[in-house]
Amino acid sequence: MKLIRRNEQAHLSGRAVPPREMYFFYEKNTGVAHFHVEAGSDGQFPVDQAAGLLAMHCMVRGQSPSDYIIMVQAENDFLEGLKEKADKLLQAGRSAGSSVKLTRREDEVLGGIMRSLANKEIAADLNLSERTVKFHVSSLLAKFRVRGRLELVREASRHSNPSVPPANREVRGDYGTLPSGFSSVPNVVPLVKRCMA
Repeated sequence: MKLIRRNEQAHLSGRAVPPREMYFFYEKNTGVAHFHVEAGSDGQFPVDQAAGLLAMHCMVRGQSPSDYIIMVQAENDFLEGLKEKADKLLQAGRSAGSSVKLTRREDEVLGGIMRSLANKEIAADLNLSERTVKFHVSSLLAKFRVRGRLELVREASRHSNPSVPPANREVRGDYGTLPSGFSSVPNVVPLVKRCMA
């Protein structure tokens, strides 16, 4: 796998230095980032290094390599106009309104789910019992016709209920802060998926 990016950085001597590709390994089911590798100086994907890290993570977690996806930063050309178009579509979707009707409590519980809160945290925020929150979560799953919280968040976002704030947690994995050149702005996520075979 070889990726060549357009040169955007200059070396101190004035010669152009191609930016190095970063490959982020995420767990498919949870979306949790576990590690990343950087392309070699020749621009090649570091297969041996990535394979070693992937095998180690799989062994520790009892997983297989197919449980992971690789994400890389997208070219700026791919992102041109993305935010503006997405904002227009979002506004159009919100003006159309949601086809799923929710009670006030369901709306509040959904807000907690969208903020990635656990049932116990939602219960504490809303001064409800955890059992009542579980009841509302079950009702939401049925109304949106989904089986899990991740699907619920996706569907609720698609139905664009404007009173529900979006999730605002970043997943950075084991490597701490994001490398320079990567945006942590939630409006545009400059990553593309590459599934492992």
